[in-house]
Amino acid sequence: MKKITVWFVIVVLAVLMGVLVGAGSYMLDFSLAPDPTRANTDSCYRQLFTDYPETREWMDSLRTHHALRDTMIVMPGGYRLHTYYINRGSQRTAMVIHGWRDQAIKFFYFARMYERLLGYNVVMPDLYASGMSDGDMLRMGWLDRLDVLQLLDVFKADTMVVHGVSMGAATTMMMSGEQMPEDIRDLRFVADCGYTSVWDEFAGELKNQFGLPAFPLMYTTSLLCQLRYGWNFDEASALRQVAKCQYPMFFIHGDSDDFVPTYMVHQLYDAKSAPKELWITKGTDHAHSYKNHRTEYVARVRRFLE
Repeated sequence: MKKITVWFVIVVLAVLMGVLVGAGSYMLDFSLAPDPTRANTDSCYRQLFTDYPETREWMDSLRTHHALRDTMIVMPGGYRLHTYYINRGSQRTAMVIHGWRDQAIKFFYFARMYERLLGYNVVMPDLYASGMSDGDMLRMGWLDRLDVLQLLDVFKADTMVVHGVSMGAATTMMMSGEQMPEDIRDLRFVADCGYTSVWDEFAGELKNQFGLPAFPLMYTTSLLCQLRYGWNFDEASALRQVAKCQYPMFFIHGDSDDFVPTYMVHQLYDAKSAPKELWITKGTDHAHSYKNHRTEYVARVRRFLE
C-alpha cells in the first residue's frame, strides 16, 4: 500500500511538472513570437500614412533627394539587423527604437520629428526578429540593448539621442546602464512608456489576461527562456540599468496606460539619478503620447535636447 502511494505521488508530480513545462513553453512562445507579417512593409506604410499623413510628402522628399537609405548591418553574433538611415549632413544623430512586434517603418513619424523639426540625422533599426532583420524570437530589449549599443558606435556623432517607445523604451533604458562608446560629446535618452523589467511586464499580463499569479508559471517560463535563449526575465531589468545611467533621460508615459502600467514610470524615474525629466500625458493610453499631444511632445523633446 505504501509503495502504491509513493508511485501515485510520483505520477501526480510528473503530470503536474509536464503541465507546468507545457504551459511555460506556450507562454514563452506566445510572448516572444515575432509578428508573422513582420516583412510586410506595404501594410506598415499604409498604417503610417493613415495615422500620420504628413509623413507621406516628407518621405517622398527624402527619396527624391536620396536622403533615405537602408542597409543590413552584421552584428558581432553574425546575424543582420536591417536599418534605415536618414542623412541630412548634421553633427547630431537620433536613434529611434520601435516597440514589441513592431518594425521601424511604423515609427517614421518620430524620424520626421527629428529630421524635419529638430535637425537631426536619424537611425531606425529593425530589432532582432523584427521587420527585415534576422532572428526568430523577440528578446524584449535585454539582448537588444547590446545591438543598439553597437549601432550607437557605428553611427557615432558628436551629439546623439536614443528615443525608444514601449519595448523600444525598455531597450533604451537597459542600454543606458552600459559603457557608452567614446567620442560622443552629448548623449541623451528618451524613454516613452517603457516597462521596469520583463518579469514585471509579463507577470502583470499573466494576471490581467489569465488571472494567474506569478508563481509557479513565471518561474518556469523564465527558466525555459534561460535554457533556450540564454537570458531570463529577472535579469532583463530596465530599473536596475537606469540606476547606473549618468546621462540625461526624459521619461514619458500616458496616464491611462494599462499595457505598461503608469506606476512603472514613477519607479523608473525614482531609480534614475539627475539629470532627468518626467512628463505624464493626460488622457493617453499605451504609446499614444505623441499622437495625442503632438505639438507639446515636440516642444518638450526640443527643450530636453537643448
